[in-house]
Amino acid sequence: MHEILTRLPAFIGHHILLVIAFIVIILALIGLEVSRRFRGFRELTPGALVQLINRSSPLVIDLSAIADYEKGHITGSRHVAPSQFDPENKDLAKAKDLQVVTVCKNGMESGKAAKRLVKAGFTNVATLAGGLDAWRRADLPLAKGKR
Repeated sequence: MHEILTRLPAFIGHHILLVIAFIVIILALIGLEVSRRFRGFRELTPGALVQLINRSSPLVIDLSAIADYEKGHITGSRHVAPSQFDPENKDLAKAKDLQVVTVCKNGMESGKAAKRLVKAGFTNVATLAGGLDAWRRADLPLAKGKR
């Protein structure tokens, strides 16, 4: 260990760009982790969502395009077009204290919606990590049609 510490200054001097890149990557990873901890919602794996559905019947909001929703959605989920999604909607506002889970095709749109829900005062918000793509990869069932 002593030998490593004595050679470290020489290594840093010879590879300054590599050391700077390493520091930037470490800081970026720390920043991502801190922001994930304080964003106000959590990500669920497909298995964790199945357990949640079986235990507490959360409100599952599917933000996929209507054509994608009709091809396959989580049983019991409610479709809301991303352009129509409004956390201040009177029907949705009634669910402020309920568990709300947002899902979409790949998890990007549902993350944005979850942030909006948290900003609107919802206290128990989650997203499906990886979206319906992850649900399909986990080989979990999907309902077809409008309901």
